[in-house]
Amino acid sequence: MRKIQIMTDSASDISYADEQKYSISVIPFPITLGDKSYTSRVDFDNEQFFTLMAQHDEIPKTAQITPFQFQQIYLREARAGVTDLILVLINSKGSSTYDNSLQAIDLFFEEYPQYREVLHIHSFDGMGYNALYGSPVVHAAQMCDDGASVEEILQYLTEILPRRQIYFGIYDLKYAAKSGRIPTAAAFLGSALNLKPVMKIFDHSITTAAKCRGERKLVEKVAEMSIADMEPGTPYELVYGNDTSCLEELRHLMVRKLGYEPAAVYQIGAAVAANSGPRVVGAAFTRKKED
Repeated sequence: MRKIQIMTDSASDISYADEQKYSISVIPFPITLGDKSYTSRVDFDNEQFFTLMAQHDEIPKTAQITPFQFQQIYLREARAGVTDLILVLINSKGSSTYDNSLQAIDLFFEEYPQYREVLHIHSFDGMGYNALYGSPVVHAAQMCDDGASVEEILQYLTEILPRRQIYFGIYDLKYAAKSGRIPTAAAFLGSALNLKPVMKIFDHSITTAAKCRGERKLVEKVAEMSIADMEPGTPYELVYGNDTSCLEELRHLMVRKLGYEPAAVYQIGAAVAANSGPRVVGAAFTRKKED
């Protein structure tokens, strides 16, 4: 009998509740802040990390998951009797983690050839961050619990991941400027004129989709652009950081315009907050099919 294990990394920001409920294995990213190193989701929760960020002027630094670490993970899963390991990992254009997972497959089977016909490793590029691939991870785990076959889960992930998109607004540009996501000059201009960017994550890329003057218009723009791009009638997720007031504002707008509540709420963790800052608000959804 085949034994399926769904696995992701901590940049997917799936909730601890979903992690436990569906037995999803989460690989934590190493985080360096100041002169100390931490392990995300192990040494702190999100709120504790936001507090740490506020105490340091420098930007937190994240490290990739190495090929050696993946080899150790594969060995652990093989010894646990897993026959199909399905990984959905952080955007390959922003981290070498996904590529390292692929490199580690050949290295693992070279060192442990006895598992070559026993463990089947399926690694997916999450193509983004947070709920963009976190939500498909949870759904894949639900499918597994409901008795779906490996082939059905792989087909779902293959079809859904390229259609996933996020719009999110950034309130404090200094983190994005220092991390390189937004040029420093643009961040300075935005702060001076009270301009807030709406960022778009789709197909591996992070781009500035719009600029709004003032915080109220930022939430309205995120809602407007998300609804315009999403497949009508499909579930959506809300994304936020350390500010629940902007989350509730976006929820109210989305429910009023769509007529139904979000399927889930995702709080950004250390890997995302290191680049965006802790105060963000956004929506993740399945993009309309192109004609």
